Amino acid sequence: MPNIKSSKKRVLTNEKARVQNIAQKNEMRTAIKKAQVAKAEDTDNREELTSAAVKHIDKAVKKNLIHKNKGSRMKSQLMAK
Repeated sequence: MPNIKSSKKRVLTNEKARVQNIAQKNEMRTAIKKAQVAKAEDTDNREELTSAAVKHIDKAVKKNLIHKNKGSRMKSQLMAK
């Protein structure tokens, strides 16, 4: 643990951000998997799930959790299936 007050604060804020980033990435992955399953099983709500997954991907790209090219690739693969 650091001794300087600002360093202590930085450790806390980094941890908080790390937890939020992990949660958002997990949400994105879950949305993608739900959309893929819905497309594979040809369910009625596949369009809604796909748009939700695309929304989560765009959000992750905007917050620099994933690279923009990776986000584009993920969306492309999602639409192709």
